[in-house]
Amino acid sequence: MRTLMTRPMARQILTFAVVGAVNTAVYYGLYLLFLTRLPYLGAHVLAFALSMVGSFFLNARFTYRTRPTWRKFLLFPLTNATNFLVTTTGVYVIVDVLHAGSRLAPLLASVAAIPVTFVVSRMIMLPKVDTA
Repeated sequence: MRTLMTRPMARQILTFAVVGAVNTAVYYGLYLLFLTRLPYLGAHVLAFALSMVGSFFLNARFTYRTRPTWRKFLLFPLTNATNFLVTTTGVYVIVDVLHAGSRLAPLLASVAAIPVTFVVSRMIMLPKVDTA
């Protein structure tokens, strides 16, 4: 029986999740480092921007095994915008619709956002590949 998910795509999803975890750790480490010299909002913005650049190159090299280009680099922030929209919607649904706790809602919503963010990321990084 043939499945819809190919072996390369399964590897990409796993690698995408690992890169995301590494990116989160890098962001948080940079945030804490910058927090020693900057106000929290400045530390957040700078750490976020740098970790997004790192995420782009890690995903290009390891997840999609593609050459980074300026076009891809400039479109890559759309993955973060997608993640933000999906997680924000998820948090709202979990807290206000399902009446679940607000402490774990962002984590649950983030897990739910991974597949959507992966699809957007894949469309940017491998624009000629059919993602269906």
